[in-house]
Amino acid sequence: MADAWQWDDLLFAGTAGYYRRGRLPYAPGLADALAGALELDGTGRLIDVGCGPGTLALELSHLFAEVVGVDPDGEMVAEGERGAAARGLTDRTRWVRARAEELPAGLGTFTVAAFGQSFHWMDQELVAGLVRDMLRPGGVLVHVSDLKGEGRTVEGLPYPAVPYEAVGDLVKEYLGPVRRAGRGVLPQGTRGGEAGVLARAGFRGPERLVVPGGQALERTADDVVAWAFSMSSSAPHLFGERRDAFEADLRRLLAAAAPAGRFSERGPGTEIHLWHTDRTDPA
Repeated sequence: MADAWQWDDLLFAGTAGYYRRGRLPYAPGLADALAGALELDGTGRLIDVGCGPGTLALELSHLFAEVVGVDPDGEMVAEGERGAAARGLTDRTRWVRARAEELPAGLGTFTVAAFGQSFHWMDQELVAGLVRDMLRPGGVLVHVSDLKGEGRTVEGLPYPAVPYEAVGDLVKEYLGPVRRAGRGVLPQGTRGGEAGVLARAGFRGPERLVVPGGQALERTADDVVAWAFSMSSSAPHLFGERRDAFEADLRRLLAAAAPAGRFSERGPGTEIHLWHTDRTDPA
């Protein structure tokens, strides 16, 4: 990530309403894999840092007595609250609008801290130390992401593949060749190096788990449009007055790729890294 880029409150502005429909789900079995690896039994507390609309927090909620979702975007927090209400989880979940850098924010201590594809947006050194201090002895930091580099062919499925490369080219036609992010750009992509950061913060690991995906998914043109508008790099506000024109061009592209308005896709696998703390309080 370019050193000049700084987080700002427009990073995911306007994306929350598209997130649930547009983003692909984590692999089936994610919750079971974590429950087995960490011996989770419905007790303890989970904090989901950079929770977005609560995708990960809600999926794991049955494994804990209480779940706290933290995100700096107010629309994301509101989506988390709505999702919890729809699942009857209002009494077991709490949603807090705050940046990770503002923790601990009076939230107490936790058994597990989860980051679902969010850590790269943060001041990693600062946040790793803050979260380390919020975990109880034996607590675990869980980093969850889509499995990178896997092939996900739609061979044998009934509809064409989503033309992601063509969609990306269209975004570049409207927004330029360098990836956008809030008010800034990311010529070198997002931050990496999480392993070194977490090791320096005193975590042990990582222990790596892979949950296989590959399930057949059916996607509509509306789903793909929602996917595009759920991304920080193509958030609705970035298009300004050309937003409607972009959507019209996107829908024409999708109609040409799949005249029936249906696409096939396979769900991604999920990669989990577990970073452990000491099991007892230091002497």
